[in-house]
Amino acid sequence: MRLSFSDIFALMTGQWSLLSSVWKGESPRSPVADDISWHRYVRASASRTIRPVRVISDLTRGAVRNPSGLISGEGGPTVLTRPQESDDVPSVTVDFGQNTVGILSISFSGSSSGDGGGRPGVRLSFSETLQFLSSVSDFSRSYNGDSITPGSDQIAVRGGSYAWTAKHGCEVRDGDRGKVCVDGLHGFRYVRISLDAIPSDAPYAVPYGEVGIANVTLSLSAFHGTAETFGGWFECSDKEVTQWWFDGVYTNDLCIDEFRGREDAEPRGAGSETLEGKVVIHDAPKRDRDPYVGDLAVAAVTGYVSHGGLVAEAAGNVLADLAVHQRADGWIPPASINNYTLPLFDYPLWWVVCSHDYVWYTGDLDYLESYYANLVAVLDKWYTSVTDLKTKLVTKGLRGTGGYGDYAFLPRHGPVTYYNALYVLALRRAAEMAAEIGEAGDAGRWRRRAEEVSEALEARNFDKRIGAFYDGTREGTGEFVKTHAQDGNSIAVLADVVSGERARGILEYYGRASSHPYGNAFYDSDAVGQGFSQRVYAFVSYFEMAARFKAGMGESAVEEMKRLYGWMGGHDPGVTFWEGIGVGGRPYEDGYTSMAHGWSTGVVPVLSGHVLGIRPTSPGFGNWSVTPSIGGFGWARGAVPTPKGEGVEVDWEDRGEKGFRIVVKAPKGTGGVIGVPVRGREAVVEVSGVVVYDGRDGTRGRFDEGRVLVDVEGKGVGEEIVVLVRWAPDSL
Repeated sequence: MRLSFSDIFALMTGQWSLLSSVWKGESPRSPVADDISWHRYVRASASRTIRPVRVISDLTRGAVRNPSGLISGEGGPTVLTRPQESDDVPSVTVDFGQNTVGILSISFSGSSSGDGGGRPGVRLSFSETLQFLSSVSDFSRSYNGDSITPGSDQIAVRGGSYAWTAKHGCEVRDGDRGKVCVDGLHGFRYVRISLDAIPSDAPYAVPYGEVGIANVTLSLSAFHGTAETFGGWFECSDKEVTQWWFDGVYTNDLCIDEFRGREDAEPRGAGSETLEGKVVIHDAPKRDRDPYVGDLAVAAVTGYVSHGGLVAEAAGNVLADLAVHQRADGWIPPASINNYTLPLFDYPLWWVVCSHDYVWYTGDLDYLESYYANLVAVLDKWYTSVTDLKTKLVTKGLRGTGGYGDYAFLPRHGPVTYYNALYVLALRRAAEMAAEIGEAGDAGRWRRRAEEVSEALEARNFDKRIGAFYDGTREGTGEFVKTHAQDGNSIAVLADVVSGERARGILEYYGRASSHPYGNAFYDSDAVGQGFSQRVYAFVSYFEMAARFKAGMGESAVEEMKRLYGWMGGHDPGVTFWEGIGVGGRPYEDGYTSMAHGWSTGVVPVLSGHVLGIRPTSPGFGNWSVTPSIGGFGWARGAVPTPKGEGVEVDWEDRGEKGFRIVVKAPKGTGGVIGVPVRGREAVVEVSGVVVYDGRDGTRGRFDEGRVLVDVEGKGVGEEIVVLVRWAPDSL
């Protein structure tokens, strides 16, 4: 990535407005070397103006001349003809090749209704998949509110040549309602263009006549993630896995956009003057188009490890805005929807966790200082108020929280494992933030509370018969529901509620109990909801895969990854990753399902943070760790950007019986720990030709659970730290 002086200044000072525009106009087009191997995997279009790649001939209907003309320009325009309303509706379906998002434009070459009445109507329907493409869109903004269309965009085509653009609103005002209306922005792959009109648009648009279309284009509204915008990247010995990393970034890029409440954001009370015009990370390009803080647990980290400072402020804007709307009792809203009142039980904890991620990846201590009081209120007011003093566990149902939801609006009750494991994780992260700014009292208190909750959770919620945590209890009886959930069990491992053999036992059980060809289900039975044992959320699967890496089960994490992302990547629309997968591997809410969801991009932080092993261990990568997991790969290389102006770069190779080699580059003035995988204590480890470990702990190398940890210092641009591992002293 090559940046101008103003860009570098912007990254160092956090001034978004100084960055080269990747939002409006063209992206910065710095020279890019053709021999950079990972560039071939980048999915972004060459231009912010995107053209469809083909007309799907099998879906052309009615009287259509030269259907490919609007793509190729050869043979003149595409002409749709319908002499009478009783004739078949002529239509063409164009394919943009992959999911995208923005404002459609059509260049019309002319039209005629033939009777001198209204203008010929064109209806546009959009879909992310062919399965749910019909005369109306798979989803349109009017479905959720501000209903001005039936699910298709309408055009009354004027005579002569002109360019039409899909601006949200109605062409004609007719009393309290409009006619010939357009929902505007869409997230989609396919568009059906039909010569037709809805009856309520009469007399302005009629369902007959002739229309010529010269071309169709889309103006991309989201972040344009071309190769030169990547400060981070990833490659490994498996090309398909490498492609998923870049596909995850592309999925996430489609979610990063300006917040436009009146035009294209979630219409159910999500409009926000404090967000308007700011860059945010929406949950998805299609819907809901509102930035949810829980989604940032994955989506924001995907942004940090790929584009770094170019998108980090999008996460910061969301986190700061939600803090401003904190309730007096300490509860923080999940998003702007319902005027910041949607009652979710878990998302205030995600605000804590995501705030830690933001500060650690960006180094923005001003954010931490500004919103530290909000952090205290979340943990010491809201969650203490819903804690059962006898059990020491946060308990859904206390203080009127029985109707609160969570990321999936699940009918849970009582001391739910997921909420408590997440509480422990949030307390541990909060303690680190408190210590960073000298709040030692808060740090100590939160660490002690994390231990208390952790011990209580393991003592009360663990099902010894199965070897995994129960989910929650039945309302009224306090009896545990005989089911075990992916979220709580996975986060219990990540939060160090359990470790070692118990952690591995949980994950081994869960892998057996929940496996499907399309991933691991988020429950092991249907006791909480019908079909839950067959529903897969990539969002929750991220935490399971991360837990598997943490527990030393990297190969099983990669196996799960390949089922999950292989399924999504291998089914329409391809490339982008789905909100949820239902029974039989279909989109879990049919056409309403978002097929490009930022929370489903966990393959990106998993590969960067576990296979490469790059993670910050203090704000802004002042300190960092590189602890790669082999996971069955032969080699892996890549980088994670930092606010230091340079990234942390890793290149490792598993040499089989000859050992392991890793090369690390890191910014000068930073401190790091490199944790190399070893087969046992008898390994020999060299750093830049000097033996630092030979089976015994020393001042520079020490053994810890299958790794030898070595303390190093970053050397700056181009300077390598080379670590070699021999499995035993006599290895070659």
